[in-house]
Amino acid sequence: MAVTPAARLQMAIEILEAMGATHQPLDRFLKQWFRSRRFAGSGDRRAIGEMVFQVQRSRARLAHRMGSDAPRALAIALVAGGDIDALFGGGYGPEPLSEAERAQLARAPDAMPDWMRGEYPAWLEGELKRAFGDRLMAEMIALQDRAPVDLRVNTLKAGRADVLAALKQEGFAAEATPWSPVGIRIPPGGGSAALAKSDLFARGTFEFQDEAAQIASLLAGARPGMAVLDLAAGAGGKALALAAAMENRGHILAFDDSAARLAPLAERAARAGATMIAMTDRHGGPAWGPENTPNGKFELVFLDAPCSGTGTWRRQPELRWRLTPERLAELNRIQDGLLDEAARHTAPGGLILYATCSVLPVENRDRVAAFLARQPGFVLADLAEHWHGRAPPGLSGDFRASPALTGTDGFFAAGLRRS
Repeated sequence: MAVTPAARLQMAIEILEAMGATHQPLDRFLKQWFRSRRFAGSGDRRAIGEMVFQVQRSRARLAHRMGSDAPRALAIALVAGGDIDALFGGGYGPEPLSEAERAQLARAPDAMPDWMRGEYPAWLEGELKRAFGDRLMAEMIALQDRAPVDLRVNTLKAGRADVLAALKQEGFAAEATPWSPVGIRIPPGGGSAALAKSDLFARGTFEFQDEAAQIASLLAGARPGMAVLDLAAGAGGKALALAAAMENRGHILAFDDSAARLAPLAERAARAGATMIAMTDRHGGPAWGPENTPNGKFELVFLDAPCSGTGTWRRQPELRWRLTPERLAELNRIQDGLLDEAARHTAPGGLILYATCSVLPVENRDRVAAFLARQPGFVLADLAEHWHGRAPPGLSGDFRASPALTGTDGFFAAGLRRS
């Protein structure tokens, strides 16, 4: 039996209240929250989750409407155009509106500053203007849209045309990505859960990966037979893309500080047929894969550095409001440290591919400039040399992607060549 619209709204308010005490990604938090509330059916979960996501995408404007960013106030503003008395009627739904809340809804809103219209923290405006200049508002509006589901075809097992045809046969509205030669795009709401349960996924014919990240992996210029270090590998999405580019020939060492973050890579690599990946964490284990893991220097060091995630605001809108100046400064220190560590592992003539899912210059070109000042043995490489075919916008020496420019997540990549 479906939950009433009023009860759905009440649950959305409860989720927004509970979110204040967590730093988990919103989608993961929602899964855990619903796990203990089995009475909510799949349709209810989708509707409630979409309300919560919409609040995060529109938080500044909703708070402006009600003069408050309290969860109840945000929910009132979200549904203000509908039958609000039916939704706020007590019982299983939220309590009826107070006179003060009704007066706030009836009041003509004040003029809205740019940071509210663009849904970004006011303190970040200067840095975002550095990134986008006159395109700032267009990019911020694009970052409020729902993101499509991008897939990377695993060329170790299939070609893009075959996977596209199979997905269409299964009823997915799939199309080729415009820039990545191994990418497929499914429109927002096109069934990511069904894709993850599909036989095509179980057979390892594709992985979930935004097109910008696919492009960055290709720009690294990985070739069969190379020795590659994935320095901040996480769950291994980039390592798998590099393995496919290398035709499963050579060696990839996937390293991450966290064994827990790295753990999913073993299953993912097995599904993908990527047998040339070894894994290790800061403590030297556990390792998985070929016993002859290369030691010493690497021809390619791929560093997808921890960052603010500003380029992923379409997928993780809650990150807009979690970032602080102190956290951004801490991330810059981490990025500098990882770049210096990457330099220690790079062979003469080798390349560091530095990447972030950030749109902020302070995490991107500023970090590259600071690295080159510290490390005179490196020079900036022209990543366009590694691209074959029609070049995506934003590829000129380094690579900068954004929703309004490339139709992807925000992303940055630069190549640093050891002399």
